[in-house]
Amino acid sequence: MDTQSGTPHCYRHPGTETGIRCTRCEKPICPECMISASVGFQCPDCVRGGSGTGHAADANQARTLAGGRVRTDDRLVTKILIGVCVLVYGLVLVLGDRFVDELYLIGFFDPVLAEPFGVAAGEWYRLLTSTVLHQEPWHILFNLLGLWVIGGIVEPELGRSRYALLCLLSGLSGSVLAYVVAAPNQPSLGASGIVYGLIGAWAVLARRRRHDMRPVALFVALSLLMTFTRPGISWEAHVGGLVAGALVTYVFVRAPRSRRELIQYGACGLLLLIDVGVVAGRTFALT
Repeated sequence: MDTQSGTPHCYRHPGTETGIRCTRCEKPICPECMISASVGFQCPDCVRGGSGTGHAADANQARTLAGGRVRTDDRLVTKILIGVCVLVYGLVLVLGDRFVDELYLIGFFDPVLAEPFGVAAGEWYRLLTSTVLHQEPWHILFNLLGLWVIGGIVEPELGRSRYALLCLLSGLSGSVLAYVVAAPNQPSLGASGIVYGLIGAWAVLARRRRHDMRPVALFVALSLLMTFTRPGISWEAHVGGLVAGALVTYVFVRAPRSRRELIQYGACGLLLLIDVGVVAGRTFALT
């Protein structure tokens, strides 16, 4: 490490300063050594090591920053999620409010002349169905844009399975916080919890990659400002998704390689158990 500039030197050319690191082994590499990959750049050693066949090739396959496999289509999960949101929105246009009433998030509602319904009445599925449900055109367009742009940054860094878990836990945690904090008769819907989870993930990844954090911090600040200043926004879903996304991604990229999958999936399981426990406690309080 250069004690004056703080810039690392290429491991193959010790006299050459560089700010680029291999996406697999994270060694510093200079423009002369780096080889373009599906995500970022790789060093010659990692590219050479991944050219075998059979089990050896599988073990040496290019990996993302979080340890997932590098894929040719690095937005597949994002495309599927967007497709689900569009499909559900199409059903909303065809079936109308009756369909929406069955899927939006609401804690508990028990009017005098109707049966009780909501999460507290046993309809826990609303915690997830509400995350892909939209009614207004501007709402779904905003969320789909966020999924495509920010998801396109995050998914290649994590890999498909980890990215899917991130989206699931971000959306669920946003719904759980809304269920706990918001009024039990306050309905909410939308994929904003997932989008804000991706924003939290992006911030962690940018920090891990040693990018300039000022644009990221400004974007997060503006997103939160919009959350708390615009009327009709479920800030609980935004904040819950943001915190969950940041925490999950931090574990993904900081887990030691020797026990990476155990720690990563164990942390996801722990967060899921916490969400379930919080929902159970809130349900007990409401009923």
